[in-house]
Amino acid sequence: MDVTFKTSPTTSTLAVICHESDALTGEAETLNAAQNGALSKAAASARFKAKPGEIVDILGLSGDKHDRIILLGAGECEKADARVWEKVGASLVKKMLVSGESEIDVTGVPDASAAASIKLGAALAAYRFDDYREVKDDQKPTLTSFGIVVSDVAAAETASIVASADAFGTNLARDLMNMPPNDLYPESYANKIKELSDLGLEIDVLNESEMEKLGMHALLGVGQGSENHSRMVVMKWLGGADKSAAPLALVGKGVTFDTGGISLKPGPGMEDMKGDMGGSAAVVGAMAALAMRKAKANVIGLVGLVENMPDGKAQRPGDVVKSASGKTIEILNTDAEGRLVLCDVLWYAQDKFKPKAIIDLATLTGAILIALGHEHAGVFANNDELANAITAAGETSGEPAWRLPLGPAYDKLIDSKIADMKNIGGRTAGSITAAQFLQRFIENDTPWAHIDIAGMAWKPANGDPKEPSWASGYGVRLLDQLIADSYEDKA
Repeated sequence: MDVTFKTSPTTSTLAVICHESDALTGEAETLNAAQNGALSKAAASARFKAKPGEIVDILGLSGDKHDRIILLGAGECEKADARVWEKVGASLVKKMLVSGESEIDVTGVPDASAAASIKLGAALAAYRFDDYREVKDDQKPTLTSFGIVVSDVAAAETASIVASADAFGTNLARDLMNMPPNDLYPESYANKIKELSDLGLEIDVLNESEMEKLGMHALLGVGQGSENHSRMVVMKWLGGADKSAAPLALVGKGVTFDTGGISLKPGPGMEDMKGDMGGSAAVVGAMAALAMRKAKANVIGLVGLVENMPDGKAQRPGDVVKSASGKTIEILNTDAEGRLVLCDVLWYAQDKFKPKAIIDLATLTGAILIALGHEHAGVFANNDELANAITAAGETSGEPAWRLPLGPAYDKLIDSKIADMKNIGGRTAGSITAAQFLQRFIENDTPWAHIDIAGMAWKPANGDPKEPSWASGYGVRLLDQLIADSYEDKA
């Protein structure tokens, strides 16, 4: 679907933005008069209040160049922020995507900022993942042109640079998560990431022998039961004025399928474990978005890609592995594997790039769903400024996150009698002890944050028109907003 800006409507199907308390004013009022009051009658019949995303679809009109007019609610005018405008665009696309209409224009957009948010919402709502199925004709998207009428097209195009990049990155993350694990495994995933070099990213891929030389036995131990060999991928975007300045490092967990290993998961719902690479998808999508919009920041994205399978060669509960940092880990549960992947990638990121800060994202614990449901990601950090910046970026981007505590009492729960630490801390505070585990690999007081996205990376159907897919693509917009707010050169 092509989203464009224009100065006047040209399509026979027109959406008119209306606000609460004055639903049919301005252009809607003019159109209503031209249609002999048909719009106001339809609005009254449908009890239309112009709430955000509310729609009244009026067909079969005559006497005007528009034969289909949609009244599109945007709530109270003074409360219409970016989230409202995103919902406006997404709701309209959800209504029209498979309607049979090929073109629609939306009018009543107040300014360039609102236009950019409408474009983002529209692009997110238009997402489809139909690569593996035959779609019936009546379910195929028909909407190919979505026009946003705005007084200053140039300003809208400038304002939508970030929106376009974020939509691309989010939908890329969704694609990666939705792919079946027989097609997306560590090697094929690494190859797909390499395609992003076309955007200007510098891509390096480390294979198992290279990681073996680095002593990354925690990561390699997770994948040793799989026929698919593990990989680590490094993505570099050096867009800052000083290319040698310390970068921000983004680290993502990329378990392309997680059976739990020898500590096998229950069968029901295991198919969702193709999404256990959601943290890596967020990092890949964010790096693509940064490159697309030419962000003025130095950012390194690193993803550890493994498949956790049960096998005669698989890691066992009771094993002790030595991580790249030199710290030893007693494996009590092979289903607590994501932290083993992350700890080696975190060490590599610090040792290789000396970042100014490091943020990891992972679908790490089921416990975070018990704490926060599908409403917020969990944030754990050793630095208040970084934690506050993440939660603020979550609010601004519409990808909310909530900080949870760390502390010495929690850290003691992962002490081991035979190794430097164990990989689980027991039934209580599971998300916190997982974060405490990762914190043990952060060196030299480097500002660090861990974002547990297990409740956000994929979601049950929630009615949000911006999230039409099982995979949400969560994290891309949050990271891009954080970088724009806190790490990008200010020109």
